Amino acid sequence: MAKGKPKGKKITLKIAKNSIRIAPDGARRLDLSKMGITTFPNCILKLADVDELDLSRNMLKKIPNSIQKFEKLRWLDLHTNQLEDLPKAIGTLQNLFYLNISNNKLTTKNLPEELNLLKNLHILNLGLNCLDSIPTSLGALKELQEIGLFDNSLTTIPNSVKNLPKLKKLSADRNPFPDSIEQEEYADSIKRIETLYLVQEKDLCSSCLKVCQGEKDKLSKLKSETPSSSKKLSFPLLLTPNSTAKDNQEEWRLKDIQA
Repeated sequence: MAKGKPKGKKITLKIAKNSIRIAPDGARRLDLSKMGITTFPNCILKLADVDELDLSRNMLKKIPNSIQKFEKLRWLDLHTNQLEDLPKAIGTLQNLFYLNISNNKLTTKNLPEELNLLKNLHILNLGLNCLDSIPTSLGALKELQEIGLFDNSLTTIPNSVKNLPKLKKLSADRNPFPDSIEQEEYADSIKRIETLYLVQEKDLCSSCLKVCQGEKDKLSKLKSETPSSSKKLSFPLLLTPNSTAKDNQEEWRLKDIQA
């Protein structure tokens, strides 16, 4: 006998209700991950007041426009399915904070333009798909702090995305960028204040030199007011190159301050 299409698990309203979890912050999450679902279970539309919806690690090929009924949704996880497109209605989820659609079969052509309407989105994961470019319209997501673009077919990333004002993390590994230097540029473009380097005076512009001189004067004044002048000031966070440092590590640097 010829094998038919794999039959997915049927999700009933009772099963769905029993899959609701309460997060530490009080959010109600409907967790239907890893259930072998092949078709979007319409019964969950009766639970559209949940804050979070997890349909990850199933076999879904389509998300219906009725997803717009989840008006309160702030967290949507659809990773590791078989999605080839997304409904335009996803742009109506104005409270969405987190969207994970990685590890699917999404192409650039089938990314809805309405994604740029998610004005409250902070985290977007588009990794492990079939994207050959990123829509410049995603530059409208001014609240975006993290974006995953890894394992696609990208050769460039638009400036409108790289220069998003609140972007802290951009992951774009394993894309066919023209050269390693360009890829490095994308990764470094959002590393804004993670490390502080101390340089020689001759390498500073006049305005920066003036600021540094002011800080130096403050330090000298503090030192002169210290009761025990013989005791040297200690700066435990300041590291200087030593015999164990790499040859090309010429700059002095401050350790990242642990939060």
